Amino acid sequence: MTSLQDNPLRHLRGLPPFDRIQAEHVVPAIEALLDEARIAVEAAAKVESPTWQNLVEPMEDALERLGRSWGVVAHLNAVMNSPELREAYNAVLPKVSAFYASLGQDERLHQRYKAMHEGPEWARLTAPRRKILENELRDFRLGGAELPAEHKGRFAAIQEELASLSAKFEENLLDATNDFGWFTDDVMQLAGLPEDVISAARAAAEADSKPGYKLTLHAPSYLPVMQYADNRDLRATIYRAYATRASEFGKPEWDNTDLIRRIVELRHEEAQLLGFANYAEVSLEPKMAESPAQVAGFLRDLAARAKPYGERDMAELRGFAAAELGIDVLEAWDVAYAAEKLRVARYAFSDQEVKQYFPEHKVLEGLFGVIEGLYGLFVMPDAAPVWHPDARFYKLTDRDGTLVGQFYLDLYARQSKRGGAWMDDAISRRRAGAGIQTPVTYLTCNFSGPVDGKPLRQIEFSLFDMQLHGEAPGRSAMDILREVRAEVAVMHPPEFNRFPNNFGHIFAGGYAAGYYSYKWAEVLSADAYAAFELAVGGSRPAIESFKAFRGREPSLEPLLRHNGMTGA
Repeated sequence: MTSLQDNPLRHLRGLPPFDRIQAEHVVPAIEALLDEARIAVEAAAKVESPTWQNLVEPMEDALERLGRSWGVVAHLNAVMNSPELREAYNAVLPKVSAFYASLGQDERLHQRYKAMHEGPEWARLTAPRRKILENELRDFRLGGAELPAEHKGRFAAIQEELASLSAKFEENLLDATNDFGWFTDDVMQLAGLPEDVISAARAAAEADSKPGYKLTLHAPSYLPVMQYADNRDLRATIYRAYATRASEFGKPEWDNTDLIRRIVELRHEEAQLLGFANYAEVSLEPKMAESPAQVAGFLRDLAARAKPYGERDMAELRGFAAAELGIDVLEAWDVAYAAEKLRVARYAFSDQEVKQYFPEHKVLEGLFGVIEGLYGLFVMPDAAPVWHPDARFYKLTDRDGTLVGQFYLDLYARQSKRGGAWMDDAISRRRAGAGIQTPVTYLTCNFSGPVDGKPLRQIEFSLFDMQLHGEAPGRSAMDILREVRAEVAVMHPPEFNRFPNNFGHIFAGGYAAGYYSYKWAEVLSADAYAAFELAVGGSRPAIESFKAFRGREPSLEPLLRHNGMTGA
């Protein structure tokens, strides 16, 4: 057993030593860091004349030490999940959740931050520090600091239960995804699939010590089957397995249905305790959008303009599928396949043909070249311990060779890794003594083929998310989704589709009542240059920065033009 002094998670300095961190290190290190953070909180709570130097900086230091180590644990749990790591993560998750819940409710700290805001210290703060202080006060309010004493215990219990439920949701989804395997000895069953996908299927079967080929529900296997497999029965089988993950159609212990209901109930109760009508209002408090009604209006406006184009495209696809592919009734598992065939037939364009000109190393070279051209930053390979042989490490420098930041890049899907793609902090950028602590991030993907960029599906998901969190609990998630689909969808999935049960973004990924931000960000990016926003960062509300740059509210028109939807 490693001593606490030698525990690699206990005293993180610089880059995480991923080559040394084991599941056994998690509980003792995080518990020690929690004790240290509690001591710092007690000291801060006794400060009599709060200033940036004697209150904010010590709190930031203590919380960063805990946050950095816990962030490493959470990252490993997402990209290298194992029974041992999962057990350790879940053992300390309630303690971490309870600590942050108590921190948000600490009236002593709240009063000291308020004293800084209302006293002479405020006049001495720079604009960015004022914004940080305002954000802290907002977070205290959302964290329950202003609740009556009789409600604080219940509020903290809600936070702890939500953290556990979200973790369980993600675990169920990963386990259900990993549990599925479709095997065949007949390569003709895989007709139409690209050679690299067939090779990967052969390797997957070999890894299970079985002959033939194995298809899975991970993106690099699932997406090519949907797009290229000539075997319609195979497409239907794989689609159904994917669409019903973590639902009542699979193993009961992995069914997320009750978790969804409970998560929505708890979020609504949390919102009501804080004095909001629903959780959507809570979620939007720190965001750019002003109200759930504004978001819903934005999404419905975009849907109304985009839907005629979606209906036109779907009519063309149905006609082509019937005439050229013999598919009289286009089903959900036919759409990607028929769309690929249509591109080849009508436009002599195939994703597979294009793919050969974009090998991974060329794509990365191009990406890094764009970064150099836009920002004058150079991306170069760097050395650091990593959690898996697939993970790589890079550094960014300016033209003078000064280090600006570093990042890990983990491109490929694997069984121990949750689905999707995301960025997260390893080390945050902040002032450290006389210098600047340079940032380090994780860029995580599940390498897969291209997907359709049309906006209607994201609008559907966003409206579902906003409506689910914008009304009192009572209706099932599926009933709400059916209502949204009736309004905006041009292709309705089969009744067995259980999309909510694997929608980790809003039930386990921090996007609750926030999924709309994908389309919202596209509006901003289509309507403005990115450089202006980077100049001021988070030192003022983002909508103020946009208005200062454009002189008006954001407009949908540039996004519609970008997607070829002008004139609607």
